[in-house]
Amino acid sequence: MDDVAINYATAFDGHLAFGKRPALLIVDFVMAYLEPSSPLYAGVENALASNERLVALARELRIPVIFTNVVYMPGGADGGLFYQKIPALRAFDAGSPLGAFPPSLQPADNELVISKQYASAFFGTGLAVTLQRMGIDTLVITGLSTSGCVRATALDALQYGFAPFVVREACGDRHPAPHEANLFDLQAKYAEVVSEDSVTALMRAV
Repeated sequence: MDDVAINYATAFDGHLAFGKRPALLIVDFVMAYLEPSSPLYAGVENALASNERLVALARELRIPVIFTNVVYMPGGADGGLFYQKIPALRAFDAGSPLGAFPPSLQPADNELVISKQYASAFFGTGLAVTLQRMGIDTLVITGLSTSGCVRATALDALQYGFAPFVVREACGDRHPAPHEANLFDLQAKYAEVVSEDSVTALMRAV
């Protein structure tokens, strides 16, 4: 890893500043990744605890909290090739209990929930326009999975002009290898990958 880090540092050594108007964006933290019988189970209980702490902090500081989930028409007519490529996405057919938020991580009545059909929280949704109208300049991104929807969302956040700060402990994947590889690449090219402690300090300083 040290050799890779040195190699990458010769080309990818920039950093993004934490802005003045952040929002916490929790990507797809739903029961499909927590229920052992689910085909998408990822053993992300530690990440759940990190999200619980960050949500509590954001609410304390009155930083907007936004949740995303995935919902398909039964049979996936609105899921296109993504639904075809990943049969496990049937877990998110409308009405499936696997698509529900866990009891300890529920949106408040005044918090936005973005329902999507593809990996990025921006693709095919009104998220970018909503964030612009709110004056948001920075997204603290957490959720599942690191190599899938978190990565896609962070990339699109950058492309739409919102500085993405991905919280290492608050994301998860079904195996450590893709989790770590994607965090490494996100830090190199598209986002700031930060610890829960460091983002807590950044949020409190706003």
